[in-house]
Amino acid sequence: KTYFLCSYLIFHVLQSIVPCGLGGSGKAFLSTSSCPKVCIVGSGPAGFYTAQHLIKARQDVEVDIYERLPVPFGLVRFGVAPDHPEVKNVINTFTQTAKHSRCSFYGNVNVGKDVTVDELQGAYHAVVLSYGAEGNRRMGVPGEDLPGVYSAKDFVGWYNGLPSCRELKPDLSCETAVILGQGNVALDVARILLSPLDILKKTDITQPALEALAESRVQKVLIVGRRGPMQVACTIKELREMVNLPGTRPEMVTADFEGVSEALKDVPRPRKRLTELLLKTALDAPGDKELERRRNAAKVWGFRFYRSPTEILADPGRSRTAGIRLAVNRLEGSGDAARAVLTGEVEDVSCGLVISSIGYKSLPIDPAVPFDSHRAVMPNSVGRVHQAPGLYCSGWLKTGPTGVIATTMNNSFDTARSLLEDMDSGALDVSPAKPGSQEVSSLLEKRGVRPVTFSDWEKIDSLETRRGDACGKPREKLLSVEEMLKVARA
Repeated sequence: KTYFLCSYLIFHVLQSIVPCGLGGSGKAFLSTSSCPKVCIVGSGPAGFYTAQHLIKARQDVEVDIYERLPVPFGLVRFGVAPDHPEVKNVINTFTQTAKHSRCSFYGNVNVGKDVTVDELQGAYHAVVLSYGAEGNRRMGVPGEDLPGVYSAKDFVGWYNGLPSCRELKPDLSCETAVILGQGNVALDVARILLSPLDILKKTDITQPALEALAESRVQKVLIVGRRGPMQVACTIKELREMVNLPGTRPEMVTADFEGVSEALKDVPRPRKRLTELLLKTALDAPGDKELERRRNAAKVWGFRFYRSPTEILADPGRSRTAGIRLAVNRLEGSGDAARAVLTGEVEDVSCGLVISSIGYKSLPIDPAVPFDSHRAVMPNSVGRVHQAPGLYCSGWLKTGPTGVIATTMNNSFDTARSLLEDMDSGALDVSPAKPGSQEVSSLLEKRGVRPVTFSDWEKIDSLETRRGDACGKPREKLLSVEEMLKVARA
């Protein structure tokens, strides 16, 4: 009797202290009602970094990640340039998080449509919105809806296999393309337009994009910004790649660089190095080897500074883009705070392709959730959504579309820390039992929605990599949701 009584007591003591979700065949077999349950909406870098920090910081937190598409990883899959495979290595870290015993992935679930944020808050102790910035910022100029004008977001989605962009079919039959904006995305687009096919064939660029680029007649790309060389928004790595891009040569306007050398002594080192490379590319006489390379280059690129779009010009039949009218600016102030002011001068540039890379923007997910439509972000303090207890945000939805993946990592960790602090302080009550995914799965089943699990995604991943192997690429992506679901459910 004593033996069985002791065994009974030990069993129940262990049951009360064993962390949630440990053991089993890779997933939880024991989940007590006291386990804090967190839901994350969005499976891009912000979502995965938030999940990673929560799981590492507390041994009892269970995290469920919901994603609108059947495939995870967001902008790592659909935003990173095909010729930057090293940036995509973060997918390995995200995969480890997704396979953790206290983490589950639910793809093919459109939050705001298939299930509401309010319903998620009823099922979880905390909800973190990390769905990014999938809207386009419009230029607000006449003619921007003409054929031949595209947003960088859609153009990047087209060559990266985003299902909603697969029908884009951009017309690349013109000689000159103009890109508005001078950030990393603008340079990615310029590089893809001008890169030799032999380079692109070895990447995971989509086959339709590769075929279109093989027929492209684009020979010149102008990268236009409203301010000057001291305010250019790209990183030195991206600029160096443009400078060294095989088969191309730079063409700059010397007058754009007046006074820049003198202003360099007082700027931070990263900005100084970037501007020095710009100056060297634009003004210095190249050495013999570089001179020979430039002479043999068939394609041209260049920055155009102090210019703002005022109108997209149409051909005589108004059937497509024939050019762009640019206002000439001058700067007031200096450094990053410098402001572009119109001079009253304009100039017209002939081109058949205009790509607007002036920024992404977040969109509201649910009328009941606070949203700052002016700034296109969720109003928050260190990730805590204002006037919405238990609701958090991370990534571009929190900050706006700024920075690189490392920036997103840090801001997501900050949100996770805020959530954990609220758990520890009692500001977030995690004592009541919450059903978590069990309740959401029941709701989705009633609504005819069948989620895609991470193991389902691995079937898609396996097929894509096999298809890529067959043609010497890292992967050949499936381009439609229907194809993805067919493979996931095979």
